[in-house]
Amino acid sequence: MTTAARSAPIRLLLVDDHPIVRAGLRVVEEVASDIRVVGEADSIESALRAVARLHPEVVLLDLRLPDGDGLDVCRQVKLSHPRIRFLCLTSYADAPLVLAAMEAGAEGYLLKHNDALRIAEAVREVMAGNPVFDHALGSVAAPAGGKPAANPLASLTRGELRVLAEVAKGLTDKEVAQALDLGVKTVRNTLDRVFVKLRVHTRTQAAILFAGQDRSP
Repeated sequence: MTTAARSAPIRLLLVDDHPIVRAGLRVVEEVASDIRVVGEADSIESALRAVARLHPEVVLLDLRLPDGDGLDVCRQVKLSHPRIRFLCLTSYADAPLVLAAMEAGAEGYLLKHNDALRIAEAVREVMAGNPVFDHALGSVAAPAGGKPAANPLASLTRGELRVLAEVAKGLTDKEVAQALDLGVKTVRNTLDRVFVKLRVHTRTQAAILFAGQDRSP
């Protein structure tokens, strides 16, 4: 994936309740001159204040905060600032949390084992509107019968890929239909075919495979 050149650094807000973790995450701006950390927050309340005050473009968000679910930050901010991107950074690699993050409007989901270079790359991708999922989440997406093919997307038609691309952004069937000028029933039927071809059972599994593979049919 590639992103267009920018004249100004991406404005990044760090949200994590551990000061040591936030200090470590600041290394991102040291390894990436196109990213600038504009502030930090350690709770839902302080994160919402920081968003209003600092106007970040991307929020690097922990899912466990002392005053509640970190995704509440994403949900609330998206209502008034839908253009702000959210990249979840967490230690939890389970399907329900990934699905919850997508439904809340997050553009990416990374695990905390990633280094600063990978996080910087993910920040650029979500800023460009591309969904990002940790490669380790492949185990969440893999079908029960074994690992998926080397490129499971190769079996999809261009129309199916277009629908899956919108689903990977966290859109509902109705929103996908509006974005692609299709009927809702057509979208649902297309997704049924996609699930069969990819040998998955959920939107989360399909979206993770989409984010982690070559898109060429």
